[in-house]
Amino acid sequence: MAATSWSRWLKRVGAFIGTLLAGAAPSHAATLPEDHAEALLHSYEGGGVTANGPAFLVRKSIADRVSLSAQYYVDAVSNASIDVVTTASPFKETRTALGLGASYLVRDSLLTLSIDRSNEPDYKADTIGLDVTQDVFAGMTTVSVGFTRGRDDVGEKTRGFFDHATHWQYRTGLTQILSPRWLASANFEVIADDGFLGSPYRAARVFGATVPERVPRTRSSRALKLRTIGEFGDAGARTAVRGEYRHYWDNWDIKAETLEVGASRYFGERWLADAALRYYTQGKALFYSDNATTETIYVTRNRQLGSFNSIGLSVKGTYSFGGAAAKYGTKLSASYELKQFRFSDFTDLRTGQPYSHNANVLQIYVSANY
Repeated sequence: MAATSWSRWLKRVGAFIGTLLAGAAPSHAATLPEDHAEALLHSYEGGGVTANGPAFLVRKSIADRVSLSAQYYVDAVSNASIDVVTTASPFKETRTALGLGASYLVRDSLLTLSIDRSNEPDYKADTIGLDVTQDVFAGMTTVSVGFTRGRDDVGEKTRGFFDHATHWQYRTGLTQILSPRWLASANFEVIADDGFLGSPYRAARVFGATVPERVPRTRSSRALKLRTIGEFGDAGARTAVRGEYRHYWDNWDIKAETLEVGASRYFGERWLADAALRYYTQGKALFYSDNATTETIYVTRNRQLGSFNSIGLSVKGTYSFGGAAAKYGTKLSASYELKQFRFSDFTDLRTGQPYSHNANVLQIYVSANY
């Protein structure tokens, strides 16, 4: 898998930390995150790729106005994906990422500054982000805006290749409390990429011959996400349901749709069970081809830019040692997700058939307030 994809995988691992669903009703005023410590062990296996390692987060507030956080991730990757086994040699490497954040509370506003660095043998990524969240209408509505700038250094060790890419992301969101137990949100983001956006290791095919991948050096994309979540039931037997829809499009002519539904239920004060189903479908880029029959300026055989769909089914269980309502307590969680990928226009050169594979994601997670 391309280095850019694994950088996104690291970010997704980080995003998992702190996402335990404990109810639908939010607070009615801006507050700092709780003093918190978290640890996660993750494992991904699918399509010839394995990645596993730990992730840690520590958060501490100062004088009820400032909250500082630090995150650290590690991925030990063994790559023998379809791209690698058909055009190169399997490899192993370790990737790490460090993130620092600071949040400042001003009345009903929360300002957050974040800095992240991802490091692997031939790919380094640095990002800095600023987000502002504002509660209005007595806390019934939350408005958020944010900006992130990233810079990637891309290399290829065997031939001394070096290039870079820059990324700008602008985002805004609105969350509205519909009732004491229901809320809805809408988020919109714009991303602009410039520089080397492909992989120096990836090959394309033109008239059956292998050639280096060529992709544009600019890309702009948009994404709109709608989400609703509601809760019903009494204490000790609460159930929350949620639904999400995301539409994505860019100037490479890729269009994608994501639909996810899920439910969480408490069993007593200590046990929380969660299940979710996710469907994703995507159309191909203008310059994608499994085996191009004409010579063009841009050409790629990156299956992630082709037409495919995926289905993911996940389950998660959480045990609260101090009870679900305890101010201080420890939670232990384990989750498993089965993903199925089906590619419409990417051929497995070993069989001549459309490529497909399954993936397994396992995460074990512990957290505690202090």
